[in-house]
Amino acid sequence: MNRSIWTYPWDVQDLGLDTVCGEIRDACGLDGISLATSYHAGRFLQPRSPRRRSYFPEDGTIYFRPTLERWADLAVTPEVASIVAEQDVFAGLLAARERSGLGVSCWTVCLHNTRLGMRHPDVVARNAFGDPSYFSLCPSNEDARAYVRTLVADLTHTWRPDRVELESPCFMDFVHGYHHEKDGVGLTPDANFLMSLCFCPACTERATRAGVPVEAARQLVRGWICEACEQEVPQARFPDFPGAGLTAFAPWPELHAFLAWRFEPVTSLVAEIREAAHPDSQVVTIDLSEGWLGGCDHAAIARACDGLLICAYDMDAAATHAVLARARAAAGPDKVVGAGFRVFHPEMAGADDLAAKVAAAEAGGARAFNFYNYGLIPQPRLAWIRRAVDGLASNNVKPAIPVPGRTVEKR
Repeated sequence: MNRSIWTYPWDVQDLGLDTVCGEIRDACGLDGISLATSYHAGRFLQPRSPRRRSYFPEDGTIYFRPTLERWADLAVTPEVASIVAEQDVFAGLLAARERSGLGVSCWTVCLHNTRLGMRHPDVVARNAFGDPSYFSLCPSNEDARAYVRTLVADLTHTWRPDRVELESPCFMDFVHGYHHEKDGVGLTPDANFLMSLCFCPACTERATRAGVPVEAARQLVRGWICEACEQEVPQARFPDFPGAGLTAFAPWPELHAFLAWRFEPVTSLVAEIREAAHPDSQVVTIDLSEGWLGGCDHAAIARACDGLLICAYDMDAAATHAVLARARAAAGPDKVVGAGFRVFHPEMAGADDLAAKVAAAEAGGARAFNFYNYGLIPQPRLAWIRRAVDGLASNNVKPAIPVPGRTVEKR
């Protein structure tokens, strides 16, 4: 399984499992489906659904039936989406693997969960002023870590999917499309990053144990944010942000040390997830090109799990090649390195544009390819995906992950 498409369970319910599997396999030319098994809120235009033209999923829910015994002693537990009672799409796809020829991957949102953040405010990220980010559980918090570990353990030991794709096992951005976000200041990218830094009690304790001068870093960040809020017109402190990476903060050793420390809770969490998962299920981490912003060291993350899936969003073919080449260099030759593409217009001008970017990613070292998103794009764009994957140089090479032929044994 190395060519997949991100898909929502409600789209499978609306269009029918056989139709969806047939289109993914035949119209798109793919060998896998990446189903949202844990997801957040949103508003989704539904161009192909026979039932509706927009959909609002329940916030912060899972789309599989959990094994209740695994969760009995945990402080943070999941909420099952109500549509699972109507049709268990996840179980249906797993049962149909041999018939459909599609591998099944669990697209798993880890720490981005407003429902659980509101329910458990003690586990969320908090900025330098102590303000909560309810949509973001903190990767340093032990209860949040236990939640994510158990989520993946339950998915893989009970259901044995081919792959788990971890989304947001890291620190999240202050700007994240939350409901009616307001910013009259006009925060620059570097100021937004400062607002994203977590100084919650769990981060403070964990970083202090590591010898990081957390309070000095916090006071510096607070001061810079206050200055940004007082400017008549916003001006970037770091005009080339984020291009210079952590190096830009080297003149401020306390903050630089804190930013470098942020890799530890994320990397160790991914390693714990991989350890908790069933060995037959591959675990990869989804990330953007500038992973350090969320505390992701791509080389360390790749060592901690089975590989990386880098979203090549909003970039041309040359940039796509460069980003995937860096990811391959970080991961090494033996780990999975995948590229993700949004088949959205105008980000993708057409079939030629998508094909060029997919080819560039492959030339840069990608050997797995995901496309976003099955239910969000018009029917004719499925052919764009087919054209892109038909042009891959690796078409005559044996896939890295063979499509399974086993039936599901629920455990």
